[in-house]
Amino acid sequence: MATQKTYLVISALGEDHPGIVNLLSKAILEQGCSIEDSRMTVLGGEFAAMLLIEGKWNTLAKIENAIPELQRQLNMTIISKRTGERATGRNLLPYAVDVVSMDHPGIVNNLAGFFADRAINIEDMATSTYAAAHTGTPMFAVHITVGIPSDMHIAGLREEFMDYCDGLNLDAVLEPLKG
Repeated sequence: MATQKTYLVISALGEDHPGIVNLLSKAILEQGCSIEDSRMTVLGGEFAAMLLIEGKWNTLAKIENAIPELQRQLNMTIISKRTGERATGRNLLPYAVDVVSMDHPGIVNNLAGFFADRAINIEDMATSTYAAAHTGTPMFAVHITVGIPSDMHIAGLREEFMDYCDGLNLDAVLEPLKG
């Protein structure tokens, strides 16, 4: 019988400076744990990280106990929460959603509402703004990974999504997640 893995999710936020990833990953390694999944980025002048750490219950406890010192060393706010393995009850198909449009308020909320109304889970999302080439027009881009129930009619969903995005003047693509 396979043993259930134990995990700790860590969220860290603080002023960006070189060495943050090195110190965080070193502290995790020194306690006998490993980073199984992570997202790290600079937002404005702040560095933000979310890490899924795998380890034995006692090694995860050592990391939890080390958080106050890590906060002091890195001058960051760090929170943690124990979690288990992800439930795989539903048969979901991973799909990628890419949307680009002129930047305006409400794009993320509109997209989130579309998927929530259909009980489709947003599993990952990354957004960015940039200036359009030649014109400098403020543009917005979003990449979303969703889990679509396998019993859902994909062609119908895609048509509905494209019509929805056309109505909002959003250039969109919904396609199977590759790799």
